Order: sequence, then C-alpha cells, then structure tokens
Amino acid sequence: MRYKTPVLLLLILPLLGARPLPAHHSPSAVFDMANKFSVTGTLTKVDWINPHIEVYLDAKKGDGSVENWKFESNPPSWFRRVGLARDDIAKGLGQTVTIEGVRAKNGGLYGYLLKITFADGNSVELEFKPTGNG
Repeated sequence: MRYKTPVLLLLILPLLGARPLPAHHSPSAVFDMANKFSVTGTLTKVDWINPHIEVYLDAKKGDGSVENWKFESNPPSWFRRVGLARDDIAKGLGQTVTIEGVRAKNGGLYGYLLKITFADGNSVELEFKPTGNG
C-alpha cells in the first residue's frame, strides 16, 4: 500500500502538462471545394510553415480599395516531395500574381490555393484529391 500514492502521482502528473493539439482537417471541412475562383493582386507574404503553407495577396477592388487575402495550401513536406521549395513561390513577392483556389465556406477573404500564376507566366498547380468528410 505504501507505493499506491507515488504510482498514482506518476500516472496523473503527465496529464497535468498535457495540452490539446490543433486539429488537422480536410480542406473540404473549411473550403467550398466545388466553387473555384481566381483573384489577381500583389503577393505580399509567404509563410512556409506547418501544417500548411500560407500565402498573402493584396487585391485591388473596382473602387480602388484593397482586399487582403490569405490562402493556405499543402504542407511544406508535400512541396518538398514534388521538388518545390519556398523560393519557388516566394520569387513572386512584390509582383502581380493570379491565384486560383476555393473560398472559405464562411465567405471571408480566405481560400485554399490550387494554382498560382506568376508575372512571367509560369505557374505552380496543385492536384487536389479529397479525403474524407473533414
């Protein structure tokens, strides 16, 4: 019986420091995968981070105001597997690019990048294969 308390503490202590991990989701859980669209503007930022890369675009509207778009895409490991690096996307920083993607279901200025076309006409296109319902 004298070991009961220390063993119980050893079992409970790791749980006290446990934190929930961010949930990974299928793009179809957040984005309307059936409705593609495109937007043209200036590429302002490329974050090459897990779990998804993120690119940012400033797009001028017809009235001259600017919309600040955020697009996520596949993880950096996917890009490495297909032979692409951050510089292959970041080369467009400060330039006009066209992004084709799907918009977030909530209608915000947030999308999932499917293709980016650079000012020189070169592009990077993703092949998307849905997996599951979310």
